[in-house]
Amino acid sequence: MMIGLVILTALALGDEPPEGFTALFNGKNLDGWYGHGTEDPRKLWALSPEEFEAHKQKTREEIAKHWRVEDGVLVNDGQGLYATTDKDYADFVLMLEYKTVAGADSGIYLRGCPQVQIWDTTEAGGKWSIGADKGSGGLWNNSPGAPGKDPLKKMDKPFGEWNRFRIAMIGSRVSVWMNGEMVVDHAIMENYFDRSIPVFRKGPIQLQTHGGEIRWRNVFIREIGVEQATEHLEEMDSAGFRSLFNEKDLSGWQNTSGYEVEDGRMVCTPEGGVIFTEKPYENYLFYFEFKLTEGANNGLAIHYPGEGNPAYTGIELQILDDESPKYAKLKPWQFHGSAYGIKAAHRGFQRPAGQWNVQRVTCRGSRITVELNGTVITDVDLAESETVDGQDHPGMKRTSGHIGFFGHGSRVEFRRIRIRSL
Repeated sequence: MMIGLVILTALALGDEPPEGFTALFNGKNLDGWYGHGTEDPRKLWALSPEEFEAHKQKTREEIAKHWRVEDGVLVNDGQGLYATTDKDYADFVLMLEYKTVAGADSGIYLRGCPQVQIWDTTEAGGKWSIGADKGSGGLWNNSPGAPGKDPLKKMDKPFGEWNRFRIAMIGSRVSVWMNGEMVVDHAIMENYFDRSIPVFRKGPIQLQTHGGEIRWRNVFIREIGVEQATEHLEEMDSAGFRSLFNEKDLSGWQNTSGYEVEDGRMVCTPEGGVIFTEKPYENYLFYFEFKLTEGANNGLAIHYPGEGNPAYTGIELQILDDESPKYAKLKPWQFHGSAYGIKAAHRGFQRPAGQWNVQRVTCRGSRITVELNGTVITDVDLAESETVDGQDHPGMKRTSGHIGFFGHGSRVEFRRIRIRSL
């Protein structure tokens, strides 16, 4: 089943998890949970295994004072630490139901970061000034005006009735359905603890408690594998794209020596150099998928004038197996997704060699944004940047040019190469 169908299909919740899901709450006790508040989870990950286990045991004693189970329902009195899963999760679909009371303010932390918001949405609740009038389900801790901060529509049920969430998280992108309606549409979730870096690649689910009783039931999760995550990211924003690669031959490309077509994929052989589009482009979203061999090195050329080294005459965005031991001494601006010699990318969001990765590159004027597997790893305005490698980069002044791949003696496969004008 494709991930899009898994996420979009309205599944009835009951005592048993739907097919493919597992229960996070067993309906009997808090086995599998410990206590944690609004605190950077990196502090926990820095503990030794023994220290972490001792911390969990201590917090379990604390949450026992404020959490209880009644008739298969998990109940919190509105105080104390938040119920936090023992296990960390990467990409997932989370489903649950909750019921709360007037004056309560709660939420669901994803990978240890706040939060999918739960409000008292009435005027009497006193929080219309900070967004409660718009309804629950938004990524309330995103920056003002950021996509997803406010829900697309208000879907809260009256007090005393159960509300249902379905939350999908792929990379940093979060979608939320509340009571059967989408309220957050593939928005990037910001890292509350450090907005200069993406949200963590993995982390726990937390059920927040704040200000009033909240009840939870049918808390189910499905972990999403690489293939399904790739399918979802491909489907996410497919409208308006046109293909730059016909999967049969290299029509529409120049300087094709060292590149071949195999089973619908464009393959850079170890002899490959710079292959680039016949046409130049300006202001676009470029989508492609790539698979590296161990230690492979390539690059995405943008704003390329069609001559010279793309890293300097244009812009080279690194395509690199930067976890390979052979690259142990890389400079930060050489990591995968970096604007070579100009801007370092955030590291740790690439899949291992041999697996397909999804990359989206947005070029709008002098601003370049690179999104890898659903997480933004580079966001740079070239007009406001300086080089960091001590070299001259005349391509920084360009805002248009050819798009290409820049082989460096490695086999790399590409597929689903598409573009959309902005």
